[in-house]
Formats: sequence, C-alpha cells, structure tokens
Amino acid sequence: MAGDIGALCGAIEECYEFMLSYAGQGLAGDQGAQIRDHLERASRALSELPECYSQILAQDNLEPAEPYRAFGSVLAADARNALAAVELVLAQKSISSQLIDNLNASIHLRSLLTDLFLIDEILKTRVSASSHRQPPATV
Repeated sequence: MAGDIGALCGAIEECYEFMLSYAGQGLAGDQGAQIRDHLERASRALSELPECYSQILAQDNLEPAEPYRAFGSVLAADARNALAAVELVLAQKSISSQLIDNLNASIHLRSLLTDLFLIDEILKTRVSASSHRQPPATV
C-alpha cells in the first residue's frame, strides 16, 4: 500500500514540477495538452490520496494510532482544497502560464505538498527501520 501512496504522491509532485516550468514560459493559453494531462493525473491522485492513507493506517496498524488518524484529517482537508483549485483551473477553456503561476502559489497546493513531503519521510523512515530489524532466531 505504501507503494500506491508513493505513486499518488509522485503524480502530484510531477504535476507541480511541470507547472513550475509551464508558469515560466509566459504562455497566453494552452500549448498542447500536456498541462491538462498533468493536472488531470494530479486531480485523480488528489481524489484517491485520503483513502489510500486510511488504508495504510488500517493495514499497518501504526502506533500510536491517534496522531496518524489526526493527520489523516489534515491530509483529507488539504487534498480536498488542492483538488478544488486544480479542478477550477481545469474548468477554464485556456490555461495560461499566469494562471498556473497563481495555482503554484496557492496556499492550498503548498499545504498539500508539505503534507506529501511529511508522509514520504515518515514512510521512508518506517521502511528503513523495519528492514534493519534482525529476523528472529530459528531453533
């Protein structure tokens, strides 16, 4: 399941990186479908992210449970807010560099990205710690 959340986070982060490049081009409108493709993938990932995180909590039985559950509420709210901003941009007939620059600057998107960095670091640390454990001795 951690791999699934990694793929979702990757799609969102790739979109953000593409948007940084797109914003710097000074385009008055869509130049091909790439920006929409990236935004649509990010939209799908944002929609799936809270449920994927909840599944990880249920599957891995992370302890202490309360901080993980509380962060799940934060993640869900930030994903919902970022998704609303992304969908608003997708609803436009033309997506200019300036519009994407404004989306990049959105506190909603930045909050979500910070959440992703936090999740990524926690999951990397947990995977690293579990791989360093010694297997039980056999008798």
